[in-house]
Amino acid sequence: MALASNVLKRGQRYALILVDLSVGFTDPAKSPLASDAADAIEANRILLERFRVRGWPVFFTTVAYSEPSQASVFREKLPALNVLKLGSELVEIDPRLQPRDDEPVLVKHWASGFFGTDLDYRLRAAGVDGTVVTGLTTSGCVRATALDSLQHNYRTLIPREAVGDRDSDAHEANLRDLGIKYADVMALSELLAFLD
Repeated sequence: MALASNVLKRGQRYALILVDLSVGFTDPAKSPLASDAADAIEANRILLERFRVRGWPVFFTTVAYSEPSQASVFREKLPALNVLKLGSELVEIDPRLQPRDDEPVLVKHWASGFFGTDLDYRLRAAGVDGTVVTGLTTSGCVRATALDSLQHNYRTLIPREAVGDRDSDAHEANLRDLGIKYADVMALSELLAFLD
């Protein structure tokens, strides 16, 4: 028997969390971790513009490593992560989504934007009660960040067009699962209308 999911009530103030929209995930010519993310980047560009106009907080994350001991088991499981060296072009946010000076880029070592970072502290300091989680990849770092967003008690939204994955089956399966249990997954147009 399939579980029925409820729609979350609207939060008062949302933060946009752009997960790992770095060159290492957006440029297949430069990184084995990347996929064609042009549609997701365009959706994120639209969201960025809306959040900036509203004055709502924006946070970027990137995965980067400077020492072999950092997330060593994660990197053992997924050796391609080793290309994400701190200071390299691959860990820079895609230039099509250039962060502003007041939009922090949080460096993380594991999948979730919350784990081992001060993201929760920053969200609470910004007075938000909801998050919009976007980025790459749906089955990995987006999923982990969205799950932790809920576990930190934020009303979590995921715009379908603003996330992506190298594996289309994993993308769809994870969006379905997230939508049933952890977040509201909706079309970008629906999300923009919901926020307004």
